[in-house]
Amino acid sequence: MYIDLIIILVLIIISFCWFRSFSKTVYAVAMIDIFLRLITYISANIGIPGFHSWVKSIFPGSIPALFARYMNGILLTIFVWIYVGLMVVFLFYVTRTFIRKK
Repeated sequence: MYIDLIIILVLIIISFCWFRSFSKTVYAVAMIDIFLRLITYISANIGIPGFHSWVKSIFPGSIPALFARYMNGILLTIFVWIYVGLMVVFLFYVTRTFIRKK
């Protein structure tokens, strides 16, 4: 029942402990979210009957969708704003890297 939440939280905690830096943890969270969104998009548009429902039952659509599945109210709002903050930091890191590579 809570397997998807446990897997995502364990991945985030392992990435924080493994990388030991905030920037790499932000990259790991962004990669997990991008992966979930890609899997959802591919399963919805691939055209295999039943595949989308199977993927939807295993993987959440994104990290905010995972939060919304198990939380509500002010706790959900807090976690979504933390997520938005992490994505803003991710955008800053990607933009900075793009500008430096020029």
